[in-house]
Amino acid sequence: MEVKNICCIGAGYVGGPTMTMIAAKCPSIRVNVVDINEARIAAWNDPNVDNIPIYEPGLSELVAETRGRNLFFTTEVNKAITEADMIFISVNTPTKTYGVGKGMAADLKYIELCARQIASVAKSDKIIVEKSTLPVRTAEALRSILDNTGNGVNFDILSNPEFLAEGTAVSDLLNPDRVLIGGEDTERGRAAQQALVDVYSNWVPKDQILTTNVWSSELSKLTANAFLAQRVSSINALSELCEVTEADIGEVARAIGSDSRIGSKFLKASVGFGGSCFQKDILNLVYIAQSYGLKEVADYWEQVIIMNDHQKRRFAKKIVKTLFNTVSGKKIAILGWAFKKDTNDTRESAAIYVADYLLNEQAEVVIYDPKVTVDQIYSDLDYLGTRSSQENRNLLKVVNDPMEAVNNAHATAILTEWDEFIDYDWETINDKMLKPAFLFDGRRILDENKLKDLGFDFYGIGKG
Repeated sequence: MEVKNICCIGAGYVGGPTMTMIAAKCPSIRVNVVDINEARIAAWNDPNVDNIPIYEPGLSELVAETRGRNLFFTTEVNKAITEADMIFISVNTPTKTYGVGKGMAADLKYIELCARQIASVAKSDKIIVEKSTLPVRTAEALRSILDNTGNGVNFDILSNPEFLAEGTAVSDLLNPDRVLIGGEDTERGRAAQQALVDVYSNWVPKDQILTTNVWSSELSKLTANAFLAQRVSSINALSELCEVTEADIGEVARAIGSDSRIGSKFLKASVGFGGSCFQKDILNLVYIAQSYGLKEVADYWEQVIIMNDHQKRRFAKKIVKTLFNTVSGKKIAILGWAFKKDTNDTRESAAIYVADYLLNEQAEVVIYDPKVTVDQIYSDLDYLGTRSSQENRNLLKVVNDPMEAVNNAHATAILTEWDEFIDYDWETINDKMLKPAFLFDGRRILDENKLKDLGFDFYGIGKG
């Protein structure tokens, strides 16, 4: 089957960049990205491509190249479904906040709504591609909905999980380590699998396109994120040990990372991992293990989350302890609110939880981030529900100038590793801050010795 028209339901961090790359590399395929959020679609269609809703290096240039040619952003969901040969489902699958599985299981209500809408609208055979991160055997539920509520058309379901790292999404899409496509081991299933292989083959070498059964594909995504998060929590656990034994976690990481069996990636101690995937996927894995009565398996993976939460609290407590056990009425500047550099995504960012802890200690917190909006920062704090919306706005200030953030601050904490922070005139910043000037490098991006020479009282994670 030759795919000529693709519809992607969901114009978020996965759907938008992925479909843009497909449109760029497959000019003969029309790609419609649909979403019921009118404001989001309007932002994707903004004449100034710098205003698209997702910041990723290189993405705005790709959108400018393809938008209006064979890439379209629209709220006409039913029309796009009707015309499509292949439909990607790329909607949010947050952790449940209610009912059975609350706090762990994935909330699949948006997936189900998509399936029911596709089933009611489709008048011709469709290939359905799971792009959202989903629990193993979700395709089974999709199959049941599509086959029992549809119009008698054939649906073939594929699993095609994304392995993008925010901040490098465009390069990850352009040169992926692998593309994983899970399908059913039937004649129709293999044909559907091949149709998606043919799409990616326009730019991805075929030996990097892996095909599996649907269940293996679904579980592989959760497993990949769990393994990466486990490495972060492991090095962070050792960072605390380094601090009490006068070892240096950077030197330890370099030593063990030189072992070819271990490797050097994801061994950088920090204030903790964030983002939309790691915590959500591990909690999902824990819930699945518990559901099958695998207590020891569930306990093992849950410890990764426990360690990550501990690291955030430990960092915030260190700030309070260093500032003579009180931050009440003291100005604390936080540089960085996004969960990592080169993205405006703030989901589960460590900065949110560190700021929340400091606000509970009655600190005056001032935030600077080069890409995150004021509204998003306040929304993140409001979502925690620790204080009222008005209290958050009274207690926390967001500024557009890092020098304004650090002016007369008792301490500055770096919570995202934006490159611009490395290049700052730290001598001037030290002069602007109150004395003693405390600097907390939660991402280990600065030259500790240089900053100590400038007169900072410096704290970097993992060094005694």
